[in-house]
Amino acid sequence: MSMPAPYTTEQGAPRPEEAVDALSVENLEVVYHHTIQVLKGLSLRVPQGQIVALLGSNGAGKSTTLKAISGLLPLERGHIETGRVLILGKDAGTSPPHVLARRGLAHVREGRCIFPDLTVEENLIAGSYALPRGKPDYDIVYNYFPKLTERRKLRAGFLSGGEQQMLAIGRALVAQPSLMLLDEPSLGLAPRVVAEIFGIIERVNREQNTAILLVEQNAVAALSIASYGYILEEGRVMLDGTVDALLDSPDVQRFYLGHGTGSDGAVQSYRTVKHYKRRKRWLS
Repeated sequence: MSMPAPYTTEQGAPRPEEAVDALSVENLEVVYHHTIQVLKGLSLRVPQGQIVALLGSNGAGKSTTLKAISGLLPLERGHIETGRVLILGKDAGTSPPHVLARRGLAHVREGRCIFPDLTVEENLIAGSYALPRGKPDYDIVYNYFPKLTERRKLRAGFLSGGEQQMLAIGRALVAQPSLMLLDEPSLGLAPRVVAEIFGIIERVNREQNTAILLVEQNAVAALSIASYGYILEEGRVMLDGTVDALLDSPDVQRFYLGHGTGSDGAVQSYRTVKHYKRRKRWLS
C-alpha cells in the first residue's frame, strides 16, 4: 500500500483538510533538561486506518517521539522546543495526556506499565476512564486476547510477559482509540508470542480501523504488518518509504534485516560501515 511522502518544510504547506491524517508530526525538536536535544526536526505521518513502523537502534529517539505525541515529556523534564503534533487534524499543543486520551489517543508504553497489584479486570476498568462517554466494551479485549478471559480475577503481576503485553494493549483498546502508539511490544518475548501478538495488532488495525504508530527494534516483525516505515537515527529520519521499498533497500537489508555480507561472506557489521558513527544492534 503506497503512501504520499511525509510533510516537510521543503514540500510547502500541509495537505488539504480532506486528507487529514490520524497523526501528523511536523519538524519536531525535543530537548530534555533544557540542554539535551534528542529530536532534530522530526516529521512523520500516520494516515487513518494504517500501521506505520518507526524503526531505529537504541537511543535513536523512538520512545521520545511517542512521549512527545502523548504529552508525557514534562514528566521527564522534557519539552517540545519547536514543531507541532496534530492528532486527527487538531493541534495537540500542550494538552496533558488524559485530555489526549479522551480525544482518541492511546499510548502503550515500553515495559507494559500495567498495574501489577490490580487484577486483569481492574486494569481494564482503569482503561475505561479515558472514555469520554458510552459504556466500556470489555468483551472486545477478551475476544482478541482469549487467554485473559480465564485470568480476569488474577493479579496482573502474576501474568507471563506475553500476557502482560496483551493486557497492556487490551487496556488501551477499552478506551476505543482512533490512534494507538505501541512502544516495543516485542520486548523480552519469545518469537512465538511475538508472532501471536503482532497478528492480533494487525487484526485490531483491520477490524477496528485503528491507526497505529509502531515503534520497534524488531524490524522483521514490524515490517511484516506495516504499510509504511520510517528509520530514525540520532533524532532524525534517515530513510522512509513503503514497506516494499524499504525491504528492497540495500541499506535496510544490511543494517536492519541482517542480509548484508562482507567480502569474506560474513554478515556485515555496523562497525565496518564508516558513515554510521556508532554501533547499532542487529535486528532479527
